[in-house]
Amino acid sequence: MRTVVVTDPPRADINSAETLGEYGVATVHEALGRVGYLGPEFRPAWTGAKMGGTAVTVVCWPGDNLMIHVAVEQCRPGDVLVVATNSPSTDGLFGELFAGALRQRGVRGAVLASGVRDVADLREMGFPVWSRAISAQGSVKATAGAVNVPIVLGGQTIHPGDVILGDDDGVTLVPRADVPRALTAAKARLDKEAATRAAFAAGELGLDRYGLRQRLPELGIEYVSYEEYVKGD
Repeated sequence: MRTVVVTDPPRADINSAETLGEYGVATVHEALGRVGYLGPEFRPAWTGAKMGGTAVTVVCWPGDNLMIHVAVEQCRPGDVLVVATNSPSTDGLFGELFAGALRQRGVRGAVLASGVRDVADLREMGFPVWSRAISAQGSVKATAGAVNVPIVLGGQTIHPGDVILGDDDGVTLVPRADVPRALTAAKARLDKEAATRAAFAAGELGLDRYGLRQRLPELGIEYVSYEEYVKGD
């Protein structure tokens, strides 16, 4: 790994990122063909957090948050700080002081492959953070890493400037080149879900709306009365 700080990566359009953030993680993930989700281990530090922004990527060593300090300077309004470690770590590399510094720069939130602390303060501030752990374990500031280089979180390769979305369902990635398609597909999915919601409210069953009923016999599912079921035993 080169110990570099890339100062001017291209970014996705921030308005598009914010719109996708409002659409939500599950909607966008599904709309793109069930890709980009970082997995269930990335959880919000506090319930109700939601964001959409462009990635500033960071590589840190375990238990060392030096490069987060370096990365803060590279953050612009609309960015999301996304931190990987070069080997597994649950140490609390991020807390309330970092959140305050990032908020001052217009950053939308943070995602960390390590741990986060000061959860009560983050909730009170309303600063969104997702991580793999909550941990009071502190860190040092000693080892060089990198900023704005490709990183891997949850099996997903994240490039600086990609769109990162977070809410109570977790975190998902939208590559910068896929943002226009994501906007169109996610809006179509929302419209379809609205129509389905109205149909369910009117009494229609999912079995019929999704064309599932005719598939049941093909799957070997049969309807029997309770009496028939008991006799079959």
